[in-house]
Amino acid sequence: MSLSRHRARIDVLGTTGYVLASDPSGLAVATAVALCEIDVIDRTCSRFRADSDLSRVNGAEGRAMSVSPALLDAVEVAVRAARVTDGDVDPTVGRALRVVGYDRDFGSVSADGPPVLTVSVAQRWADISIDRALRTVRVPAGVALDLGATAKALAADRAAFAAAAAAGCGVLVSLGGDIALGGEPPPEGWPVMVDDRQDAPISEQGPTVVLRTGGLATSSTTARRWRRGGVELHHLIDPRTCRPAAEVWRTATVAAACCVDANIASTAAIIRGSAAVEWLEGLGLAARLVAADGTEVRIGGWGGAREIPAGASTS
Repeated sequence: MSLSRHRARIDVLGTTGYVLASDPSGLAVATAVALCEIDVIDRTCSRFRADSDLSRVNGAEGRAMSVSPALLDAVEVAVRAARVTDGDVDPTVGRALRVVGYDRDFGSVSADGPPVLTVSVAQRWADISIDRALRTVRVPAGVALDLGATAKALAADRAAFAAAAAAGCGVLVSLGGDIALGGEPPPEGWPVMVDDRQDAPISEQGPTVVLRTGGLATSSTTARRWRRGGVELHHLIDPRTCRPAAEVWRTATVAAACCVDANIASTAAIIRGSAAVEWLEGLGLAARLVAADGTEVRIGGWGGAREIPAGASTS
């Protein structure tokens, strides 16, 4: 199908996004519903908004804070990500991100600055307390959560499912590298361009794969980069060093049962480096890894097939 009649561009969460509908008559409804779902995640989960639930939790100095159901969901997803990756995708790296210079919306991050101070933050994700009955979240004093690794993917999943239900057709939501599908796909599936930049726009040009269900996520060290003290940095923090991860892979793209699972796996792959190949194979996930020198490694159902299966989960 021609994407132009079925696609709306949205600028959200500091990135370029798209909503696609299998029936063009449902695009307006799908876009409106998707934007509402994404706004809920932005208002509750942004560490750059002083009025967000996340900012209140981070500033509570160890006290339990009453939060919205959306933040409860997002923190539960982040804790699960840490658990299934043995701490490689850790939401307690918020302070480390601030220290290395990612302390505001990325578009406002200064291109260079003074050298980065040493920061040592012990992993504390297991100490995050979530009380569903009381609707509270508590993090240890001195710990700051960053949900960027998973909240955008959660927004994509929520938006795709809600938009598909409202529009009565298949919907694809793309949020800067995080892609979620809802409803029945078009007969030929959803063509998705694979790019080394996680913020690359959806296009009918370039190499593509076809998705029919689940989600796809790309994590990359190539897009969000800046310098401190003449040293080039990126936004994917290794929780064990509290510094940007070593760049074994410049890009990791993973297909999974949902966008959240795909994002967890793609982020962990960057952090794990060479160990990611065996880990992804063990999970049965289809993935494409691109090394710093441009060498490709294709895993699982990615192989040489154009249609990518997305049935596996990180659980």
